[in-house]
Amino acid sequence: MTDQDAYQRALGHAERLLGKPLVLPLGEGEPPVGHDFRRLATVQTFGEVWPREGLDLRSRCLVSVAIAATLGTHEPLRGQLRIALESGVTKEEIVELFIHLAAYAGAARAFDGYQVVTAVFAERA
Repeated sequence: MTDQDAYQRALGHAERLLGKPLVLPLGEGEPPVGHDFRRLATVQTFGEVWPREGLDLRSRCLVSVAIAATLGTHEPLRGQLRIALESGVTKEEIVELFIHLAAYAGAARAFDGYQVVTAVFAERA
């Protein structure tokens, strides 16, 4: 498989998870090599990690939401929430995850991430 084939496969998997195409344009003032970063991250994440068989999709979704929330990375959290909801994780399960997260990662971190949760829920209302 060529690098381009691997990238196209990863983009296809990302689209299935997100329910829409993954679009990663360069930002203003970003050099063209930024495309390489996006391609490499996409191939690793959506081409190599998400398709693995060691965890079922639901578990992978919940773990990914918990990690992004714990790290406090709002944009990745937003994406992981969209993937989780698109994959059949319920809003109630996500709220329960944040209740659990508050106990283990701290209430402040959980509340901060929960603001992203409510925004993503509103998108889907």
